[in-house]
Amino acid sequence: MLLPYFKKGRIEAGCDEAGRGCLAGPVFAAAVILPKGFKNELLTDSKQLTKAQRNELRPIIEKEALAYGVASLSPKEIDKHNILRSSFLAMHRAVKKMKTSPEALLIDGNRFIPYKDIPYECVIKGDGKYLSIAAASILAKTYRDEYMEKLAKRFPQYHWESNKGYPTKAHRAGIECHGPCKHHRMSFRLLPEREQLELFE
Repeated sequence: MLLPYFKKGRIEAGCDEAGRGCLAGPVFAAAVILPKGFKNELLTDSKQLTKAQRNELRPIIEKEALAYGVASLSPKEIDKHNILRSSFLAMHRAVKKMKTSPEALLIDGNRFIPYKDIPYECVIKGDGKYLSIAAASILAKTYRDEYMEKLAKRFPQYHWESNKGYPTKAHRAGIECHGPCKHHRMSFRLLPEREQLELFE
């Protein structure tokens, strides 16, 4: 049973990211404020759910949430800032998009860069502990998957429709054969045995 809040009586936004370990595509983040008394038996960490279950939950979260925001940082921004900082900056952008300003942030993970003067709590594996973080994990994951599936139609050689940019054998085989494209994170080691790769446009 996931918890409804960290501290009772304040407006808390759960925050989570998706795509941190990918070789290609943006990192996405979401922030969600759920209403008091919100319940959904299916809602849990997005990684524990099927694609169909995540897609079922997304419109429910979007409809029921008091406020939510979804944002991303591009591969070029990731290369500039590094992936950890980019994950936090994506959360900042997601919070900024919300129509209601939260009184506190619940962050999935053990670190965070403060956003403005909003207090925050870091919760390890928080997407399996708090409803609002779980809801944010659903939005971040579904928005990112949808984005990568669209990109896959233009770059079929990397099989992003199935791997979503993660370092699978099929993805790395595509990089080996065709080289990386503009959507790859060039600061990442795209192929374990090779230091530097030329960009394929």
